[in-house]
Amino acid sequence: MQHQNSTIEKNKKSAEELELIISTFLRIGVILSSIVILTGLLMFLISGHSGYTGNYYPTKPIEILKGCKYFKPYAIMLLGLLILMAIPVLRVAVSILVFFKEGDYLYVKITSLVLVILICSILMGKVG
Repeated sequence: MQHQNSTIEKNKKSAEELELIISTFLRIGVILSSIVILTGLLMFLISGHSGYTGNYYPTKPIEILKGCKYFKPYAIMLLGLLILMAIPVLRVAVSILVFFKEGDYLYVKITSLVLVILICSILMGKVG
């Protein structure tokens, strides 16, 4: 009976550690995204222009990164949004690593499948 209680306590502690790791990861991601978006917004408000002429705005990640390289305010704001959109995908990837570390291979398989589905849906969701 004592061994069973010890196992339950260990699993409970492990679950709490998992939740702490994931919540910290999510918090850092949202803060980083907010800082990047705010930086781009401040640059836009100070400079008075987006960094692009006419009606052109970057829509592809590579174009957004190129715009950030040249400190274009709109591209920097979009980078913040890309970071925000990437957080759930990265959260799933972090969960896989945590489950693997804990030796919970069933959840590693399930979470890996979820990650594959997320990546496929992102790749298939391109409008073109």
